[in-house]
Parts: sequence; C-alpha cells; structure tokens
Amino acid sequence: MGQANAYFQFVIKEHATYIKLFPAALEGNVIEIGELTEYLERHGCPDYNLKELVAAINSNEMTEIMVGDIYPIQINEEMSVTVSADAMEAVCRFYPAAGGTNMNVQEILRDLTAKGVKAGVDQDEILKFFQDRAYCTDFVLAKGKKPVDGQDARIEYYFNTDVDLKPKKNEDGSVDYRELNVISYIKEGDLLAKLFPEDRGIKGYDVQGREIKPKQVRSLQLEYGNNIRVSEDKTELYSEVTGHASLVNGKVFVSDVYEVPADVDNSTGNIDYPGNVTVRGNVKGGFSIIAKGDIVVEGVVEDALIQAGGQIIVKRGIHGMTKGILRAQGNVICKFIENATIISGGYVETDSILHSKVSAATEVRVSGKNGFITGGVIRAGSLVEAQTIGSSLGAGTRIEVGVDPEKKERYVKVQEELLQLNKTIEQIRTILTTYGEKLKNKEKLDQGKIQYIEQLMRAFKEKEAQRTPLEHEYERLQSILNGSSNARVKVSKTLYAGVIVNITDVSLIVKDDRSFCQLYKDEGEVKISNM
Repeated sequence: MGQANAYFQFVIKEHATYIKLFPAALEGNVIEIGELTEYLERHGCPDYNLKELVAAINSNEMTEIMVGDIYPIQINEEMSVTVSADAMEAVCRFYPAAGGTNMNVQEILRDLTAKGVKAGVDQDEILKFFQDRAYCTDFVLAKGKKPVDGQDARIEYYFNTDVDLKPKKNEDGSVDYRELNVISYIKEGDLLAKLFPEDRGIKGYDVQGREIKPKQVRSLQLEYGNNIRVSEDKTELYSEVTGHASLVNGKVFVSDVYEVPADVDNSTGNIDYPGNVTVRGNVKGGFSIIAKGDIVVEGVVEDALIQAGGQIIVKRGIHGMTKGILRAQGNVICKFIENATIISGGYVETDSILHSKVSAATEVRVSGKNGFITGGVIRAGSLVEAQTIGSSLGAGTRIEVGVDPEKKERYVKVQEELLQLNKTIEQIRTILTTYGEKLKNKEKLDQGKIQYIEQLMRAFKEKEAQRTPLEHEYERLQSILNGSSNARVKVSKTLYAGVIVNITDVSLIVKDDRSFCQLYKDEGEVKISNM
C-alpha cells in the first residue's frame, strides 16, 4: 500500500512536545483537522494553536509545531476503530509511536473486541498493515457477510392452465367451432406438474456477530385430486388415466371423459357425471347435463339445462325457447345463443345473441359474420364487444359492464380473512420462535409446555393450509376487479338508438344510431367515442 496519506507524529523534546506533520504523497489525502485535534486532546495537549495547525496542513510540507509545554513522555502506536452504521464493516486507522512500542496482533484484536467487533476479522488485512505500516489510512479489518437470498418455491404445470384461451378464428373473422383446442387432454402416465422446492438462502452476519437472515421465501406443496399419482419425493404428479386435466384454485384435477355417442334424450336420460362429458349429437328439450368438468356438445342444445364445473362448448348453438340454460364456472363458447340464459364464470364467445340473458365474469364477445346482439340483457365484468347492438325495430336491449357486486363483496371479505389469518400465523410463529430459542439454549421445558408447543405447531400447519386457497381466490378476484376500471362496450358496426348501456353505476340510453364506437365511464358518466 505504501504511505500515501499525510499523517502526524508526536516529537518529544526536552521541555516541550511537538506534533510533526508529514505531507501527503502525490495522490494521498491531506490531514483532517478534526482527526488531528481529537488526537491532541486525547493525549493531553488541548492548548494548540488552531490557526497554526490549519496553515501547516494547507502548506502540505513537513512541519513541526509545538503543542504542549510538558515533560518528555512516551506514546505507543495506537489504533482507532469505527464500526459502520449497518455494522457490516470495521474501519481502523493507525497512529505512529513516539518513543513507545508498536502494536502487535493481540493488541489489535483486543481493541477490535473492545469496540464490539466479534466476527469477520480479516487476518490478511492485519498482516498487510504490519508489512507496510501506513498511518492516517483506512484499513477495513473486519467485514460482515451479507445474506444470500433464496427463491420462492414454484410449480410448473405441463398442461394448459390458461382459462382465457380463445378459440381459433378464421380469416373472415368467424370462429372455428370444429377446432377448439381449449381443453387440456392428457394421456395415462403424462407428467402433469412438477414442484421446485424453495431455496431458503444463506444466513449472513455483521461484524458484531449478529445473524442476518435472508428474505423469507414462500413454500408450496402439490395439491391434487383423484386419478393422479405422486412421486416418492412429492415433487411430481402423473396422470393415472387418459382424460382431461384442469387447475382449480391451485389444485390439479384429472378426469376421464364420459362420451354420449348420439343425442341426450329419452335413451340416455339426464346425465350427472364427476368428470368431463362429450355429446356427439344434440341435447333435447327438458333434459339436463351436470358435470364437474367440461361439457362439449357437438350438436344443438334445445330448452335444456347444461351445467359445468369447467367450460361449456356448444358447436352448433342453443335454441333455448326461454327455458334453455348454460351455466359454467369456466368459459362458454357457443355458435349462437337464442332465447336462452347463459351464466359464465369466465368469458362468453358466440356468433350472435338473440333475446337472451347472458352474464360473464370477464367478457362477452360476439364476432363472426353476424356478430349481433338483439334484445335481452347482456352483462360482463370488463367488456362487451359486438358488430351490432340493438335493432332498427327497437327490440329492448340492455348492456351492463363493470364490477359484479357479489364479487366485490366477496373480495372485501376474503381480504379481511387473509389479513386476520396472516396476523394469527405471525403470532403463532413468534411464540414458536421464542420456545425454539429456549430449546436451542438447552432450557428444560415441562410436559405441559411441550404439549402446548405441539398444539401450536398443529395450529400453524392448519392456518398455512387455509391461507393458500384464500390467496388464490384473492388474486383471481383482484384481477377481475382491476379489469372493471377499464370496462368497455365496443361496437364495430352499428349501435342502434334505444339501447340502454350501464357501466358500473351509471347508465345511458342511446338516442341516435352510432357506428364504429366504444362506450366507457369517464367523470361519472357514460361517454361514447369513435374507435
């Protein structure tokens, strides 16, 4: 390193004490006046001439200045220790001896300990000082170790989990209902999901020996239903059947498909099935299909009830005759909708809607060659899009977009439940940590306290298990609510007069026919602008 910085040293003469100032090398630092005066006062020389000292420092020349009228004494080499605000470094500066002795390793370690430095001492840096004693120069003699943050656990799924996947559209804008790649078909033995466990990271410490924990990471576990095999290490899921995979609130389900080769009618009766259902023909009036998975109907649905825990796909449409109902927790994709009620937990995609009640959690898209909405009530969480809305004959048509009041109420309730649950989990964690420290310090606990700890650990696991589904539901509802702020009605051809448009809490009755426009809420009212 070499002596680059300016420094000072006592010079003891017969009837006085002087301080000798050594100038800095070309790129070294000059003496700090505060450091010099503190050193003089610490050694019993308070009667110095400050102006004279400042002038000597600024001259950057070797100078001796009398600082005390005292008898000869001896000054040993010494060290100052400064611990950084974050306690991650101990910076030391050395001052030369004057007739006294130089420091040794033991004395340096002693002074570090006296300043609370207990960890991270750099022996090489100490040796570097002994090899080349540089004074008024910073030596970092101890360094803490920063923690290494880990990574959250994650799960990769090897089937389609995108419930918003739209059907394929042809070049003319129509939807190809014959090629709908929206169901996750899987084969027996297929890998469904893989868990990559959390990396908890590496602890660090500061120079005062205090432990620094890495950021807390999130742990996960695979959740699954029937027809699924889990690997021995609990990190992989495999299907035991050929069928369909779905992800519901973080849980993997696999079901084989019940297939009806022709119509659902008197020959089959009503169908209630725990998996997916495929109907190769039509669903006749008065019958019902209830399934926990997806329902696909190749033909036409009449005034029947179709209820699915997943998606509903009707490739040739529904003639509801005011009694037909399609109700799905997922999306509804239907060639056309006529005199029917549609309730979708996702989006609705169709070519046309005539005199029907249609409700979708996210979007209602009416595309294709016809692309009209005529009569009825259409509700969607974020978007209703069609080529034509209303009619020249004045068929009563109402469009509503924005937040579903039930979903908003549930969102607030789930948020409150999560806050309380997290609070409870942290309270239990704090108590367990306290008892863990006692056990670590080999404190003996009576049987009652041990049973109490076991009870707390069971409660902790139960609360953690409750939190995961709530978090998934909260994120889903939050996504829906965030989309409501941009709620829109889009019309690519004609919006007829008389159509009632309601966006969240405000309404508008369209007075004149409009074309190529969109409606949205702005400043407390529904506005119309050109697209």
